[in-house]
Amino acid sequence: MILGRVVGNVVSTHKDEGLADLKLLLVERVELDGGKGGQEPLVAMDAVGAGKDDVVLVVSGSSARMTALTTGRPCDAVVAAIVDLVEVQGKITYNKSQDV
Repeated sequence: MILGRVVGNVVSTHKDEGLADLKLLLVERVELDGGKGGQEPLVAMDAVGAGKDDVVLVVSGSSARMTALTTGRPCDAVVAAIVDLVEVQGKITYNKSQDV
């Protein structure tokens, strides 16, 4: 799983039928301490209704096709959860209710 933050949307009006009716999100990796991961953002299908600035869990590879919305669809990454809290060694590094 990849911990990331939604930084934008990807809009495509011409796409394969398997991608129809699914929102595409641009997700930037984040480190456990809340910093940016320094890698290129990835495009992920949204299976949970995530939005800009949400911290999310992305599954990739064959696991991406195992959600209720992505079974049988051509995808390599899907947002499978919106994160509420991240705790590392007893310290809370992210808390959605306190995120600004």
